[in-house]
Amino acid sequence: MISELRKKFNSEFKQQTYDDFLNELNSILKYPTDFRVSETPVFLSAEFKSKLENACDDIITQLRKPSFIDISDAAIPKELKIPNESDHPEFLQIDFAVCEDEKKSLIPKLVELQAFPTIYSYQYYYSKVVRKHFNINENLSPYFNSPNEISYKNLLQNIIVADSDPGNVILLEIEPAKQKTRIDFAATEELLGIKELCISNVIQKGRKLFYKNEGKLIPIERIYNRVIFDELESSKAKFSFNYKDDLDVKWVTHPNWFFKISKFSLPLLSGKYVPECYYLNEVNKISDDLSNYVLKPLFSFAGHGVDIDPTKEKIISIKDKENYILQHKIEYAPVIETPSEKSKMEIRMMFLWDKEPLLVNNLVRMSKGKMMGVDFNKNKTWVGSSQAFHFQ
Repeated sequence: MISELRKKFNSEFKQQTYDDFLNELNSILKYPTDFRVSETPVFLSAEFKSKLENACDDIITQLRKPSFIDISDAAIPKELKIPNESDHPEFLQIDFAVCEDEKKSLIPKLVELQAFPTIYSYQYYYSKVVRKHFNINENLSPYFNSPNEISYKNLLQNIIVADSDPGNVILLEIEPAKQKTRIDFAATEELLGIKELCISNVIQKGRKLFYKNEGKLIPIERIYNRVIFDELESSKAKFSFNYKDDLDVKWVTHPNWFFKISKFSLPLLSGKYVPECYYLNEVNKISDDLSNYVLKPLFSFAGHGVDIDPTKEKIISIKDKENYILQHKIEYAPVIETPSEKSKMEIRMMFLWDKEPLLVNNLVRMSKGKMMGVDFNKNKTWVGSSQAFHFQ
């Protein structure tokens, strides 16, 4: 991290400035933030930025190998496999913990990865508002391979809307107004002019999909998909279209990729940025001491079901072991100076994939607890969602 910028920010910090920042962030769009926003952005050093980019390159090279692509098909449950899969996902995120190596140098370690959209549009608004309220060097940017806000917006437009009229593009979710990331849906509507739509409001006629707007049927050409389809299967949501049909629609990203590039991928990856990871059903002998491992369900989202202190008894009792992984525990380094104890951080490197995967933005989560979640950071400050800035 850039220590002089951290010291400057901390010395200039005022609670009223943070409150004003939050008030604007929660009022500029139709939904507020439903998650904690940290008091500070992060300032990446050139050295650590380079390490992050190298780690991303290494992992993406592995993801693109024919051997990985062949194996990844097995991740899709047969009952959830959807036709017309794309050659690659349009969205890709790689999450890294910031750790220390044996020489006490900072190093990124892979936590998870996903071929499913994160809050791309919200991060656009976050960077604008945080700059307005805090004194951030004008030469710092949250973007990669995209020099400014305009080019970033154009990249999103090209991926999500492409050549369609925005009125024929929808952001699809299960009851979007009730989702924790709904501020991103509002940001996407504002930024790109597309409509958020509950899956229950989609109408199917043959191979075509429609939605109603002021009583008129509007054809759907592209779906910016925010529905997690295994969750849809277990939800009580009522909808009338069959997403397993051969539909005349472009999925962005196609739902199959949610499974293909996911926690399922972790045991297939290797290298200095990747902690050891195993499919639970392939672990021949369960150790009595699991203090250095984390148990994760394969297809949960947002940290649901992760057990950071698994026991041998619990693992033996799991009947569907093929749906779990055992990952070597990652030790986060306390790297962000705050007015009290240091914060740990996790950084999500955000890609858009047209012809090639392109790193464009980032998202940071800060924690002072055992994990990066609300439950582990209750009554703590200088934790939560943020963004990393760096010199271009």
